[in-house]
Amino acid sequence: MRSGINSSWSRKWSSVMANGKILIVDDDPDLRQALRLRLRANDYETVQAVDGYSAIALAYKEHPNLIILDLGLPAGDGFVVLNRLQRDDKLSTIPVIVLTARDPQSSEERSLQSGATAFFQKPADNAELLSVIRASLPMRSTGLPS
Repeated sequence: MRSGINSSWSRKWSSVMANGKILIVDDDPDLRQALRLRLRANDYETVQAVDGYSAIALAYKEHPNLIILDLGLPAGDGFVVLNRLQRDDKLSTIPVIVLTARDPQSSEERSLQSGATAFFQKPADNAELLSVIRASLPMRSTGLPS
């Protein structure tokens, strides 16, 4: 008899035990990959969108627990995405953290007024970003499905 854990069971179990699902919205593939790796190392499941249109579509499809959103996006910039999220009853409760290279003097206040939970200018401090992610996510009781 072979010992070890069944890999399909392991994948299912790890997704059940994940800290939450985070939608990463950025048109920079290197940044998306770096965030994905950092978040997966902290037991978060990730999905990715490259523009405003796919961000809204994936938010509906995937029901993320949190969104990390760049403002400079093709097909609907981050402010358009924030406004669409806020206008939708199913999506308006999802916390959104803005992570952008835009000037904070012109973008931070507008982001927060548009419904963002937090604002970070790129490059963000990893520990601080993870701390805000943890604080922004609703508490998960057991991680087991009901």
